[in-house]
Amino acid sequence: MSFEILFDGSYERVRRHGDAFFEAFYQRFLASSPLVRQKFHNTDLVEQRRMLKKSFYSLVVFYASGSADGVLERIARTHSARGYNITPPLYDYWLESLVATVRQFDAECDDDVELSWRLVLSAGITYLKFKYSRY
Repeated sequence: MSFEILFDGSYERVRRHGDAFFEAFYQRFLASSPLVRQKFHNTDLVEQRRMLKKSFYSLVVFYASGSADGVLERIARTHSARGYNITPPLYDYWLESLVATVRQFDAECDDDVELSWRLVLSAGITYLKFKYSRY
């Protein structure tokens, strides 16, 4: 089975939990580092969860196509050093928090499913890290 198929199945399973998945992710993410908490101190988390759903799609599109769509390009620009200054290490906290939340919410999550999440999302995360100092 392909990693893309494993990811798609797992993503559908966690989406069935609705906002509970995204709320649990942000709780875990905010607890992952004092720097993360500082960056998100004045953030509207309801809006942030909405944006997370959109960014998932853009990260998957980047994995599948190798091209950044408008949403991913906008995220790269706004999260750059001249924007919100989301430093590259923060994306590692993001991914680790996300994978831990997937393991919590997807009863079928095993090592292959976890790896599928990491592979599918890592290409876009690498793009965002690369663009950090280029805007």
